[in-house]
Amino acid sequence: MKHKIHDIGVANQIGRYSDAIETAPNLRWLFTSGTPGLLSEKKLPDTIEEQSELAWEHIVTILRQADMAIEDIVKVTQYLTRAEDIPGYVKARSKALGDVRPAFMLLVVPQLIWPEVLVEVEVIAAKAV
Repeated sequence: MKHKIHDIGVANQIGRYSDAIETAPNLRWLFTSGTPGLLSEKKLPDTIEEQSELAWEHIVTILRQADMAIEDIVKVTQYLTRAEDIPGYVKARSKALGDVRPAFMLLVVPQLIWPEVLVEVEVIAAKAV
């Protein structure tokens, strides 16, 4: 078993994600920190779309370094600073994830690490040993 999706019908009413994911025993686990769409030298793109795409590019890079892929993600926690940015963020997330449907949690918070940071993404991934 790779990952078994448990759907109770709640997640499907909101978006393209799973209510719960069950993983097989004896997996390697990867937990990322909150990852913003940060360029080099502490610079940030201006828009939520650009920051979101870059944050997901960073997540993909981290997964590759761990010999993992998008398909290994079982949980995503997303932090945005403005509710109106949800559609732009979801577009970037959907582009990155494709058909992969991990469990999601999206929170709108007053501020992240710096006032200019509009989004941070953290993931939990699991892969067979």
